[in-house]
Amino acid sequence: MTKNREVLIISRIFSLQILLAQQALKMKLLVCLVFLISNAAAAVQDLSGKMFTFPQQSNTAHVRLSPPQTSFSALTVCHRSFTDLKRDHGLFSMSLPSNANEFLLFYKNEANEMQPHVKMDKVGYAGVEYKPNQWHSICTTWQSSSGLVQLWFNGKPLIRKYVSNSQSEMSGRSIIILGQEQDSHGGGFDLKQSFVGMMTDVHMWDYVLSSCEIQKYVSGLSFTPGNVLNWAALDFQINGRVLIEDKQMYCE
Repeated sequence: MTKNREVLIISRIFSLQILLAQQALKMKLLVCLVFLISNAAAAVQDLSGKMFTFPQQSNTAHVRLSPPQTSFSALTVCHRSFTDLKRDHGLFSMSLPSNANEFLLFYKNEANEMQPHVKMDKVGYAGVEYKPNQWHSICTTWQSSSGLVQLWFNGKPLIRKYVSNSQSEMSGRSIIILGQEQDSHGGGFDLKQSFVGMMTDVHMWDYVLSSCEIQKYVSGLSFTPGNVLNWAALDFQINGRVLIEDKQMYCE
């Protein structure tokens, strides 16, 4: 066999090896793509009759929500929660790249005060009957045209309050966290501000919900589900020790 023929055979073998390696890489990429697509589809779940259980305090465990909408001129957020915490904790945390506390509901234990945060400021609702080991239904509304926030606690409307510097739209890719309070966009969690307990029926609308619709939500009657977050079609990601369990409510 001549030297030129040997070189040609070696070259063809090398080319074949490269071709096979390329095909194998394409197959791996295709499998990964199918896996990611299937996981993304599986993340959207109907959680009707279910609840998230946060069984222990941590600075890692949380549920992450990433709504596709990037602009808000008004909001309503409703949820039900159950806890025995006697310290500060976050209940709903929405951040933007420009502000970690773009829309936050926070409980300040020392003052027994629910604090809605909007953009760079907050207001306080003191004296709420936030009793331990009981389910509480809480709705928070905000409207940029007026800069007003209102808290509905267990179906009772509290006074409307003005939040300074909140009369502009929220704009940017938001990250919503349940179970932790964000001190940075998507992170900066503090163990002593984590939520421990159960949470269910989380809905979010891009408008101020009417009084009648809020009362329907609180009473568990038929209501218009959230058009930003819908508990019956929730796209979420669990991180750390958070469980999905059957909802435990009072027997009537």
